[in-house]
Amino acid sequence: MAISSEPHSTLVAAVQAAQIEHVLVNAGPLTVFAPVNEAFDALPEGTLENLLKPENKGDLATILTRHAAPGSYDIEVLKREAQKGRKLYMATGDYLEVTIEGGNVSVGGARIVASVPASNGIIHVIEQVILP
Repeated sequence: MAISSEPHSTLVAAVQAAQIEHVLVNAGPLTVFAPVNEAFDALPEGTLENLLKPENKGDLATILTRHAAPGSYDIEVLKREAQKGRKLYMATGDYLEVTIEGGNVSVGGARIVASVPASNGIIHVIEQVILP
């Protein structure tokens, strides 16, 4: 789905550079937190360009994989997880905090601005890149 979404062209390019397409297209269920292009633009100057270098493919793959969670977590499930104080297990093995502030749900500090059901789970559009 991201391939056909212009606001996610940077994410698609990064996933292809990291060669982790298989992570995001597996049978699922899978929840993907997809940063928009502006999220990548907001990174410190030179960060994205550095991560896209072949020698940094591993670091890029880790950052991007941190944006995927095994399982299907729609916005209501994420709200319940936040209310229970639970963290979300990510494909990297990390746990990210789920919070609610002013009715907005965030994961790892990245606010969810839209959600789209996918054939293998859910895609949540976020406004920032989730970094370690």
